[in-house]
Amino acid sequence: MSNVSFSFRGNNPAREAIHTVFLYHAIKAGMTMGIVNAGMMGVYDDLSDELRERVEDVVLNRRDDATERMIEIAGTLVASDKKESSILEWRGTPENPVPVEKRLSHAMVHGITDFIVEDTEEARLAVAAKNGRPIHVIEGPLMDGMNVVGDLFGQGKMFLPQVVKSARVMKSAVAHLIPFIEAEKAAEEARTGVVAKPKGKVVIATVKGDVHDIGKNIVSVVLQCNNFEVVNMGVMVPAAEILAMAKAENADIIGLSGLITPSLEEMTYIAKEMQRDPHFSGLKTPLLIGGATTSRAHTAVKIAPHYDGPVVYVPDASRSVSVMQNLLTAETRGAYLAEIQADYEKARTQHANKKGVPMLTIAQARANKAKLSFAGDNAPVKPKFIGRRVFKNIDLSLIAQYIDWGPFFQTWDLAGSYPAILDDKVVGEAATKVFAEAKDMLKKLIDGRWLTANGVIALMPANMVNDDDIEIYTDESRNEIAFTYYGMRQQTQKPVIDGVPRPNQCLADFIAPKGEADDYIGLFAVTGGLGVEKIAKRFRDANDDYSGIMFQSLADRLAEAFAEYMHERIRTDLWGYAPNEHLDTEALIKEAYQGIRPAPGYPACPDHTVKTDMFKLLQCDEIDMQLTESFAMMPAAAVSGFYFAHPESKYFSVDKIGMDQLEDMAKRRDLPKEYLERWLSPNLS
Repeated sequence: MSNVSFSFRGNNPAREAIHTVFLYHAIKAGMTMGIVNAGMMGVYDDLSDELRERVEDVVLNRRDDATERMIEIAGTLVASDKKESSILEWRGTPENPVPVEKRLSHAMVHGITDFIVEDTEEARLAVAAKNGRPIHVIEGPLMDGMNVVGDLFGQGKMFLPQVVKSARVMKSAVAHLIPFIEAEKAAEEARTGVVAKPKGKVVIATVKGDVHDIGKNIVSVVLQCNNFEVVNMGVMVPAAEILAMAKAENADIIGLSGLITPSLEEMTYIAKEMQRDPHFSGLKTPLLIGGATTSRAHTAVKIAPHYDGPVVYVPDASRSVSVMQNLLTAETRGAYLAEIQADYEKARTQHANKKGVPMLTIAQARANKAKLSFAGDNAPVKPKFIGRRVFKNIDLSLIAQYIDWGPFFQTWDLAGSYPAILDDKVVGEAATKVFAEAKDMLKKLIDGRWLTANGVIALMPANMVNDDDIEIYTDESRNEIAFTYYGMRQQTQKPVIDGVPRPNQCLADFIAPKGEADDYIGLFAVTGGLGVEKIAKRFRDANDDYSGIMFQSLADRLAEAFAEYMHERIRTDLWGYAPNEHLDTEALIKEAYQGIRPAPGYPACPDHTVKTDMFKLLQCDEIDMQLTESFAMMPAAAVSGFYFAHPESKYFSVDKIGMDQLEDMAKRRDLPKEYLERWLSPNLS
């Protein structure tokens, strides 16, 4: 879009006006995609009549002298400080105030809470003077503003942080009106309702065993901004409770969220239960699937076949509104479901016909294992101590220095790498603003000691056994096994380079075989999230979802930063296998250090079930960390994993494994094959 106004470079007010007018008409004419600078777009109706006319004369080529007239008015435009002008212009003056309806709508769109209570009260009194009802304030200017927000978000002209701020304004206004509405209901039972009739009602929950809810909460806010009623059941909700709530609320749709891979199985179970229940199977109640580990292919292949009703994968918050609207609008539902069904049939066919990468037997994969040296420069380094160490109340300001900000922007659906994202032409302005607000909250969080950071590590003797497993011993005598980590090995056929196939890797490869050398392994669990739910609830109770989500996202970042800080201490001091390391933050984020810290549930270590043994050895109760029945960590802002020190240790992805490896592991672990099938199903070929 910037090329349209390039001749006026240096005159931002003129360029913004041209962009605004061009997009307004181009979108109406059918344009569906454009590259824009979100910081250089205004609102069409905010342009003065004269400026809008002259820009449209140029854009629409309506007059022979359009160019001259545009140049003339451009010379009168002066760039202004938007923060100052927003106070001076959108509210007007005491002598000539802007109508309160417009002020409320403006506050909705721009996320301004400073005057929302007084403006809402002014609107209520004005409505009452005309024998109107408080609900009319919601149905009128407030919903008008939120409709604009929804449209701009759908068009990519607003971004997620701005939308959540708009929701904060809306909730503050509604909270002011609720007592008046409740009083009115008591006086006149026939007229009820707190908000305008919703477009539909959705029950949304993080499934049993899973404690992650930032993404779910964002979806809830986005849907509420678009006049959908949301019943947010929270985290770790069993299937029976989700379905019971959906019945009690007469919900139009059920939404499931989950982050860890075991949640995928729980979602499949819920789909089966919905099929078994005549209430849902009869109504064909739609089931929405979302979360970090979910995907279109998994939804189509593993979940949808178990339920005759619509099962729809929702990849991110921005898609949730269109999915809901298509499912609940009679005119679009049929065509939309037919499109989804055709797409999922295609996905299932592709999955069934997929040749995939050729697989080796587990015996062949082991024969092609990485053959590492554990002598000379690669000889294991004995840690400075053997056993556990607990770290409580670690200084948050120290941990904060290790924050990787990249994932923070992903939480807010802002695409780009940090710090380049701050200068991005599309999302740079939004990213810069949310980053500044994150820094402000981080300072308050640290100064106010809102969170407690606790951690525990253990450095233990260890050796590789049975090709894929690691025996972890209680002491240096190596006579007693604390527990055995049962590794998973890559089974896909590897490419051949210079006549040699790349190895089929397993984490056990990085530990010296028993009898070859005395080796060691580290374990850790850290959390920066003790107290997070209490503070987040305080924000939510104050109708400030934006601050609640911001706070939770910062707790996650601090937990990851704590893990990074502890790993540095392990390398340079506590284990001390890299005592001369000196890396800056950028190098740490790029993992330019010796050794790795793989976490259960991640590509090199997909098996969540090992956390039970890890937490027992680490005695995580002492730092107030627990596991759910699906092996999710509580609090959610937590990290756990292993430390490997070998110079050639590196991250990799196990990917798909064969049934022969699963059966072999079941035998080694003395567990039913069905048990491992449940927990390792995402990795089964």
